[in-house]
Order: sequence, then structure tokens, then C-alpha cells
Amino acid sequence: MSTNEELTLLIKSKYPVIYLESIDEIYTLGQLREVAKQLNLIFYRWSLTEGLIRGDDKRSDYDTKEPVKMLRQILALVEPNEALKIQPHPSLFVLLDFDKHLGDTVNLRLFKDSINRFKDSKNTFVIVSPEYNLPKDIETEAAHIIGEYPAEDEIRETIEESFSELKRTTPEVKIGASYKELKRIISALKGLSIQQIRNIVTQCFLNDNILDLNDIKSIESFKKKTFDQEGLLEFCLTEDKDNIAGFNNLKRWLSERSDAFAVDKAYPLLVSLPIPKGVLLMGVQGCGKSLAAKIIARELNLPLYRLDLSSLYSKYIGETEQNMRKALKVVEQLSPVCLWIDEIEKGFAASGGDIDGGVSMRLLGTFLTWMQEHQSSVFITATANDISMLPPEFLRKGRFDEIFFVDLPDEQARETLFKIHLKKRSLKPEDFDIKQLAGMAVDFSGAEIEQAIISALYRASSGKEPISTRHIIEQIESTKPLAVLKCEEITGLRAWAKERTVPV
Repeated sequence: MSTNEELTLLIKSKYPVIYLESIDEIYTLGQLREVAKQLNLIFYRWSLTEGLIRGDDKRSDYDTKEPVKMLRQILALVEPNEALKIQPHPSLFVLLDFDKHLGDTVNLRLFKDSINRFKDSKNTFVIVSPEYNLPKDIETEAAHIIGEYPAEDEIRETIEESFSELKRTTPEVKIGASYKELKRIISALKGLSIQQIRNIVTQCFLNDNILDLNDIKSIESFKKKTFDQEGLLEFCLTEDKDNIAGFNNLKRWLSERSDAFAVDKAYPLLVSLPIPKGVLLMGVQGCGKSLAAKIIARELNLPLYRLDLSSLYSKYIGETEQNMRKALKVVEQLSPVCLWIDEIEKGFAASGGDIDGGVSMRLLGTFLTWMQEHQSSVFITATANDISMLPPEFLRKGRFDEIFFVDLPDEQARETLFKIHLKKRSLKPEDFDIKQLAGMAVDFSGAEIEQAIISALYRASSGKEPISTRHIIEQIESTKPLAVLKCEEITGLRAWAKERTVPV
């Protein structure tokens, strides 16, 4: 259900208060105007700086900047004239950031009186704010919904408007993307507000007077910064499959499904096939599961968002589950996407909920229900290290499309890993004895190989000499890998995975 449909349903259901959580105030006001018009309601908006304004008027006809005066004016507007037998026309009152004024007892009391007056009427309050914050004694009267992000056609319109405005002052600007390439740019802009889209698109045009695929990196960097500030979801940059060693079964599996999320599907058969649900990557620590999540998103041509389960937990009763529902709602609005949940076993520990009063079990139930029921194009990539902590509900058939086991790299993979990490530090692999290094680094994970190279660079730097094979060998010989330190655990992990998972 879209935000407009949800708002319409709630208003028709005579909810006196709707709390609309949105970061995009301008876009949300446009939606609310549209809903008011469809339902034949008079549209009012209020802010602390402008007061109560009717419709598209530029300024207020009332002295209503103070919350108390605004509420008293609204009560006067909805009061019927008994003498003239005139009933006031039903109205939609949109209050911007009004939640911040409900800490005042007078404001709170008067607002409760207004709510009681609105019950069983066709008048509705809509509080618009970027963050949910409502007193407990009003929560029971209010419906809470999360505003949508601009849809693809609205993003396209915003790009065209920005282009037209710039063209007047900078005639040399142009859109250098084909129809298909523009769809990729639009997809990259999903999840941003209209104003944010205007800002980053204008910046892209002004960088080199052209908007094309080269601007996707700038868009993704801007988006990452924005989502890092907002909290529940983290926007992640993806990686190319050449940056990972091995994982051949996973790469083949992904190549067979690379067109599954495309709007214009390459083969008619794909239209009738179900959209892939996701994969669970489990195995030894430091062997590339997180990197694989970034590669999965790139191969499926999907933006990658990371859900940090620890950030959902709150000390207030019910807020943790509410945070989960909010995060999943946002994920659905951003779809098609790849949702990455790192170390999933830690967020849904199989403790029976004894330690946290059942919060983790309720969180697990919410997530499993969503996995089963949601109809959006969301591909889940979950990673796990410790099987013993993983709830059995995750392992049943049908929950994920496939469960892959990530083992320690074999000799060929270790050779590739040495080459990758040497190149990453502007070193030439041909200057090193890669075969000798790979042969000596038996039972080393990818992370341990990388750390051996970093430590060797420090050793060579302190000795004022160029790094060589000898420096890396010294670090390998002085390192006890995790496979040795936790031999029993890793042996048990491999034994468990042998009959239950697909090698990566």
C-alpha cells in the first residue's frame, strides 16, 4: 500500500491523529495536498514560523504561530454554528514538527481536548516530523506511518527540472546518458529526498557539464553520507567480483540470476520465475563473507543497504520491535535492493529470550514473518560465524534460496589473495614469490594474509628497505592463524557444514 492509499484509509477510518514520519517535508506536503483534494477536505498547514495557513495561501490570516493559539483557532474552525445551522467543512490539519511542542503541559492538554473534539468527525490532524516522538497518552489515539521516498517517475521529473533550470544559465550542460543508463542513475538516487536529489544532480551537472554513468560514484558517496547520519540503515558501496579469491560456486549461482531484478527482463521465462529471496553465507571468520555481500549486490545490479541489528535495540518497551518494522518498511520502499545483515546470529541469538526479556525472540518473529510475507524485490544476504548461536528457524528449507559455506582458502585462492592485496598497496605481484608465500600460508584466512602483508610493509619501512618476499615470510612464520588457535571449533564447523551447505 502506498503512503497516499494508507493516508486515505486512515482518514476514512476517522483516526483523529496520524503521525507521518518523513525526512522529505516538501514531498510529503505535496502528497497530503493530493489526499485532501481527493477526499474533498480543506487543507491547512501549520508551522511555528508561519502559523496556520489555509490551502496554497502564502501567509496566515490568523495569529496562530504559538501552538496554543493555533489549537484554539482550529477548535473554532471546526465548531458548528448552531444558530445558523451551519456545519463546518471537514478539514485536514497538517502540523509540522508539532511533536516538539508536546512536552509543554498546556499544549499537550489542549491537543488532547482537540483530539476528543475530532473523534467521530471527518477532521484529522497529521503531524509531520522526521523522527517519531509522541507522548504515551496520545500514542493510543494516533496511527503511525512512514512516508515514502520519491518514486522513479518523480525522480526523473526532478532531474529534468534541474536540467531545465541549469540550461537557462549554463547552456552547455547536457544529459549524456541513454534511456537505460538514465534508469541506473534514477535507481541510484532512490532513497533521497526531492531536495537532496536536486542538490546532488545539480552538483553532477556542474562538475563537468554532463550527467552520465560516471556520476554514479558521486551519487553513491553522497547517499552513503546521508544514510550514515540517519541511523537504522547504512548505504554501502559495492565491490567488483575480481576483488575476491575463489567463491566460484557463488559467482556461478549469481550469474544465473543476474537478470532476475531487471525491469526489462532479458528472457521471457524470467517473468514467470519467483524473485530470488537471498543467501546465507556462513563459515570461518576473515574469509570474505562481508566482501562477498558487496559483490552479490554488484552482480545483481542492486544498491546495498546494511541493517545493523544492534542499532535496533532500545531500553524502552516495544521500541526495538518498532525500529525493526520501521527499517523493514524503509527497505521495501527502497526496493529493488540487496539487504545485508552481518553476523546475523548475534542479533537473533538462540537464547530463548531469557536474558533480554524476550526482545530478541520477538525481533526474530517479526523478521521471519516479514521474510515469509513481503512481496517487495528485496534480496537478503546474511552472514554468520557461529552456528551454535543461529536459530534453527533460519536453516529450514525455503527461508533462503541457498546456504553457502565459506571455508579457508585453498592454495590457488591464497595465490590470488596475495596478488589482490599486493596490488591494493601499489606493489607488483611479479616482484614476489607468490607460490612460496601461498604454500607457507596454509590455514591462513584472507584477513590474515592481508595483515601479514601490512605487517611486512611496516617492518620493511622501519628498516628503510623495499618490501620483499622475505619480509612477508617472516610475518607468516610469526603468526598463529585462527585455524590453529581455534582448531576444534573450526573442525566442528566444517563437519557440520559438510552435509548441510554448498561450498562457496
